[in-house]
Amino acid sequence: MIKKVIFQITALLLLLVSCSPSTTNKPSLNDYQSGEKWVWNWKRTVEGEVRAQGEDLQEVVDYNGVLGLWNGVDTVRISTILDQKQSNTPFRDWPLFVGKKWKYESEWENDEGTKGKTSQDVEVVSYEELNVEAGNFMAYKIEYKGMVTNSRGYKGEMSDTWWYSPELKTYIKHVNNDGYGVYVNELIHYTKAR
Repeated sequence: MIKKVIFQITALLLLLVSCSPSTTNKPSLNDYQSGEKWVWNWKRTVEGEVRAQGEDLQEVVDYNGVLGLWNGVDTVRISTILDQKQSNTPFRDWPLFVGKKWKYESEWENDEGTKGKTSQDVEVVSYEELNVEAGNFMAYKIEYKGMVTNSRGYKGEMSDTWWYSPELKTYIKHVNNDGYGVYVNELIHYTKAR
């Protein structure tokens, strides 16, 4: 009886390990096809009240003879995005695998001219199936935890959780908590290439 239970547990662990890729590399230009489209629904909630909401999109389009990503307003060449030199403190540190850790730091400026810095410790905590409105997808769950500061004197903790789907070459869900409110962005529609 004990041998049978040990065998079943071992078989289950092997099955779980076989479902997870050992590593996932950064997508290449050849992974994108004209006509692919992603649509996300986002919502910002403060003290239980929805303060802002909307949709974001990206579509792979022909852009002067090369592939570009169109967001409804602007188009950026995919090769420009993929060929960017990776910093020592990147947003995504390729390749991805469960257990990987790194430091993410970014200096930024918003539309109102406020400057700031984000500094977070990052860990790929799991590879799991996630159900979003667009469907069920396997995704890396990546947690970012740290601090954000800005030129108006704000300093506070901030956490982000991203679910990155290798199949879709992008995130399918993002949850941000800055201590003041919660921002949730979720994939609601994906269109394959024509």
